Amino acid sequence: MQRVELTEDLSFSRIVYGLWRLSDWDMSTKDLVVHIENCLKLGITTFDHADIYGNYTCEKIFGEALALKPELRNEMEIVTKCGIKLVSENRPQHSIKSYDTSKEHIIASVEQSLKNLQTNYIDVLLIHRPDPFMNPAEVAEAFIQLKTEGKVRHFGVSNFKRSHFKMLQSYLDFPLLTNQIELSAVHLENFEDGTLDLCQEERIPPMAWSPLAGGSIFSSKDESTLALRNTLTKIAGEIGVHDIDEILYAWLLNHPAHIMPVVGSGKLSRIESAVRALDITLTREQWFEIFQVSKGHEIA
Repeated sequence: MQRVELTEDLSFSRIVYGLWRLSDWDMSTKDLVVHIENCLKLGITTFDHADIYGNYTCEKIFGEALALKPELRNEMEIVTKCGIKLVSENRPQHSIKSYDTSKEHIIASVEQSLKNLQTNYIDVLLIHRPDPFMNPAEVAEAFIQLKTEGKVRHFGVSNFKRSHFKMLQSYLDFPLLTNQIELSAVHLENFEDGTLDLCQEERIPPMAWSPLAGGSIFSSKDESTLALRNTLTKIAGEIGVHDIDEILYAWLLNHPAHIMPVVGSGKLSRIESAVRALDITLTREQWFEIFQVSKGHEIA
């Protein structure tokens, strides 16, 4: 498995495993332990969470698996996120959906995540969404406290545009290590609006959520999706691979920004497809063929 160095004391597996839908997979704790072990055997060591995943349940489910086999914690990097408040029976005090990046909320969220995950530290904490009411000085204070206390090793963001990233970074004496953004052959916005450019400018490897566009590429029947699916199928044939999801992953992995796709399937076969994509090299023309058919027109 390729690894991506984020800083001198931390690297991620090139394929990141996302736990967004963990509560939907109906795995027993023992089954989840086996599933985690299978990921580790494939070289996937980075596991991506958020406090809100599974309506505030996924961290706890994962933590129960770690409690069953605690030595697994030493073989992995745990990423989690905070900053979104959902209306939920599990958080009855929330009256509306909102963002909260106050120092108080960030610290309380981390304390709860540590308890849920049954670990004493988080490798990387991400602010989940840019907050229009953010006080970056408070965020910096929270980060410094958590780092000093050894509860969080490093920090990053998720879904931040260029201005959001630059603003928060200006309040910190240490670098934000990553930006988890939506990237796929279907979703080109972050390729074109400067978000990915900033990652390359700052030498920050981005994490890509929804690299298969939520599965719409396999099921949608609209004209643009059909055209993209046909192109992916053609290129898969040229390369000699069977599944177009491997081409979708390879399209991201071949990009020079060192993109780390977040794979969120409970099926081992789907995870293996992402790992196989590491061995696929697209020509520049194949990469642009996918890009242009997604845009719906030839580049200028």
